[in-house]
Amino acid sequence: MTKRRKFILSSFILAVCLLVTQYIPVDFRFIGVAILFGISYAVSAWALSEDLKGIEWGTIIPVPALYSASVALFYYLLPQNTLARLLVLTIFGVGMYAVYLTSNIYSVAATRTIQLVRAAHAVGFVMTLLTLVLFFYTIYSLHLDWWANGPLVGLVSLPLVLSALWSVKLEERVSVKIIRYTVLIILGLVEVATAISFLPLTVWVSSLFMATVAYVGLGILQHDLSERLFERTLQEYIGIGIFVLLATMLVTRWK
Repeated sequence: MTKRRKFILSSFILAVCLLVTQYIPVDFRFIGVAILFGISYAVSAWALSEDLKGIEWGTIIPVPALYSASVALFYYLLPQNTLARLLVLTIFGVGMYAVYLTSNIYSVAATRTIQLVRAAHAVGFVMTLLTLVLFFYTIYSLHLDWWANGPLVGLVSLPLVLSALWSVKLEERVSVKIIRYTVLIILGLVEVATAISFLPLTVWVSSLFMATVAYVGLGILQHDLSERLFERTLQEYIGIGIFVLLATMLVTRWK
């Protein structure tokens, strides 16, 4: 079976599994998501196994599995609208196929130079942010105590941030520099997630604000790892961060 057919079949299988999880009672939804995560990891490992080696089992495979889990959690929060659920299901399938294509490019590019790496980085960056947004939305929709939000944000962000930073150079090992940058971003996300828990922000505003923090942090450090962090690039990322911060303050209903 060709890789493309594997990716299409795997995306379809996981879309069906996602649909099945919605029939699991609400009290067992986290167990259902955990099972879906395991199935996604196994299916993704099969789909991408041809070129996977070494560290890639821990830097590439978790991404599609986490994407599945994030969509499944978000799926539970959707209104009982058949059209909306079918739309999300379709988007999930297309997104999963894109993740597989990106992961495959990373795996191949780790051993030889190919021209699609830059495009894969762009798609991978977008899918990472989308996955984070869905996780953040789920976390803040639970309305947990302030001390719980930070650790949960750090937990779901860690493998995604590590993978996003590793993908810049696609080395055989995770370097000390990447580990340091990962810790830096995770600490920043945890602190910001905890801080905004005290603000009267809506769930969507909180989620998008956290995604912006991840966007700025990942964007700057990815450019630094690729040795392309110019002054103008840094100013653009900081400018976006300041703009979103001000917009967040403006839309917040202060009491």
